[in-house]
Amino acid sequence: MPKINQSRNPLSSAKPALSILLTTSLVILAGIAPGYTQMQKPTRTLTASGRGIVTIPTTLSQIRLAIESSGKTPTSAQQEAARRSTQVMNYLKSQQVDKLQTTGINLNPTYTYPSNGKPQIVGYTATNSISFRVATDRAGTILDAAVKSGASRIDGVSFVASDKAIATAQTQALKQATQDAQRQADTVLESLSLKRREIIGIQINSTSNPNPVPMMESMMRQKIASDAATTPIVGGEQQVEAGVTLDIGY
Repeated sequence: MPKINQSRNPLSSAKPALSILLTTSLVILAGIAPGYTQMQKPTRTLTASGRGIVTIPTTLSQIRLAIESSGKTPTSAQQEAARRSTQVMNYLKSQQVDKLQTTGINLNPTYTYPSNGKPQIVGYTATNSISFRVATDRAGTILDAAVKSGASRIDGVSFVASDKAIATAQTQALKQATQDAQRQADTVLESLSLKRREIIGIQINSTSNPNPVPMMESMMRQKIASDAATTPIVGGEQQVEAGVTLDIGY
């Protein structure tokens, strides 16, 4: 019988090599797989909140004045109030006070109540209100002169620190709050024989702008009634607070 010449399939010779390649790849992947599939253990965290408080002196006085005038007609009352307000404003500008502004203009009828019980308008009262800020050591002298210039009422005096002093105090309070949170965390971890690691999270809870410290009403009444050339006005202190929360790994 004639010999049948069987031609060789080129792919048949590649099978062993391909098998070796696949086997090698599986071995390599088997060595890497655990590193990819193994869940990393979550970092343990301790949360600590700290607080910082800085006390600063109030060196400025925030003052509210009113110029009040009465008249038979709305026009006469308002014109007189405007004239006196201009005098007071011009004086305050000459003293270079800060944040001088008009805060209110009011015109109201004045009533009388006769025996028949029906109210009657007998005139009008105009009131212009202004506010300004000045160094506390000058406040007494300026208030006296403002009253002489036409101001008829002191609606309020409060004490504040300068913007620069408040900003500096806020920075100091934040540092104190951060250090306080770290100290608390270190105390807890040390008592448990644990060590602090990296800071994982930081949250600033608050940095307060201190509220003005009001002058007592009794002192304001004394100021209006006083015949002294200058009534001393003494400010106080303000507190600036800040809070910080830290998430610390251990």
